[in-house]
Amino acid sequence: MTGAILLFYQISLKNHAEPRTSRRLEELRQTLAEISHKSAANLIHDWSAYSGNMRRRALLALILLANGLNAQTILSLMREPQVKAALESARTNEPHFIDEQIRICEIPAPPFKEDARGRELERLFRSSGLQNVRTDRAGNVIGVRPGTAAHPNLLFEAHLDTVFPEGTDVRVKRDGTVLRGPGISDDCRGLAAMLALIHALNEAKIQTRGTITFVADTGEEGLGDLRGTKALFNDTLKGQIDKFISVDGTGLSITNQGVGSYRYRATFRGHGGHSFGSFGLANPIQAMGIAIARIDAFEVPDNPKTTFNVGRVGGGTSVNAIPFEAWMEVDLRSADNAMLESLNARYKRAVDEAVAAENRRWKSGVPVSVSNEVVGFRPAGETPADSPIVRTAIEVNRQFGSLGNLSEGSTDANVPMSMGIPAITIGAGGKGMGAHALDESFDTKDSYLGTQRALVLALALVR
Repeated sequence: MTGAILLFYQISLKNHAEPRTSRRLEELRQTLAEISHKSAANLIHDWSAYSGNMRRRALLALILLANGLNAQTILSLMREPQVKAALESARTNEPHFIDEQIRICEIPAPPFKEDARGRELERLFRSSGLQNVRTDRAGNVIGVRPGTAAHPNLLFEAHLDTVFPEGTDVRVKRDGTVLRGPGISDDCRGLAAMLALIHALNEAKIQTRGTITFVADTGEEGLGDLRGTKALFNDTLKGQIDKFISVDGTGLSITNQGVGSYRYRATFRGHGGHSFGSFGLANPIQAMGIAIARIDAFEVPDNPKTTFNVGRVGGGTSVNAIPFEAWMEVDLRSADNAMLESLNARYKRAVDEAVAAENRRWKSGVPVSVSNEVVGFRPAGETPADSPIVRTAIEVNRQFGSLGNLSEGSTDANVPMSMGIPAITIGAGGKGMGAHALDESFDTKDSYLGTQRALVLALALVR
């Protein structure tokens, strides 16, 4: 029952104020005591006789019983001889896949140029025995491990791309158990864990009931805008996927909430001229400055966490010239779709009002105009904490000594979450630090646990 207790505690903290949380936890203790001798069938049979409060407690009891059965199922799965053999394979072969992690990471994969790394993953997919291996139009490398049935079809993916530009030195350095190099954790570790999982399944000769479709996808980072995963769900594998796991990052994390975002490049244009001789013309940079000041004045909630950032600016030709053009790049985020749309509307209004204010201030000559180009859109989404895929992930984590705390983030899982497809992102074990920095690091100590956790979770979802 421990997994259910943790889940209920997390939901309580999220949805209720502190005094109510205490009452909920007391109710949980009472419920646990009352159902120790009851079965799910008993609870369902007695449902009509319960009052509103007792119905709520009976419903909680059913959730707890279901989680108890889930715990037993996971434990039984891990005790199966073939699964035990696969878990041992993941442990003993970890040094080889750490070497693979390094080798793959030293193949450059800058934004929009993942081809070389993708070709190597395609080769590795073929050599591992995956079927129907191919690369789609978005550059996603796909390989299928068929089950005895086509469904459930679990899409298990890690991303190829990094944030680092072409020409970056991607050599990896070892310092004891620590590896250092651009992208070594994000997401070279995910790619290595995926390959280790495939190897462990093969070495233990495990035949799953459902199918696992493995993908090394493109465009997860930055302005890549999740283009690989969007292509999978809207084109390449449209209508074929039942469940989704993205392995991205390190540790034994579970992300069930997708932070959505809009990203804009706003370009302000005017006539331009000499700073003295043409004084009085509307100025694109000044209009942009007004817009930035208005954005900076936004009030946003802490919960759901909602953020804004003007990340890059540019424009102008000389200190003594009124610019003819200026631009800024803006990032808007929220885990809540309604809040994201509200922030988006406020941003567009702020930009339009800034241009109008600059044109009112300087009425001679050509007015300033603005164009807002959407350079990125990530849909927000959530896989509920009480959904089967999340409950299963929490219980698997418990078997590996982890609490299974849930988190939010912006990952490939945003896409299926927004479509109502059960989806989570998990860490790939080990410990990562300095993601997106040139000295990004990965500590390999006990990193095999990430592969083992992913293995058990994948099997639980397709068996």
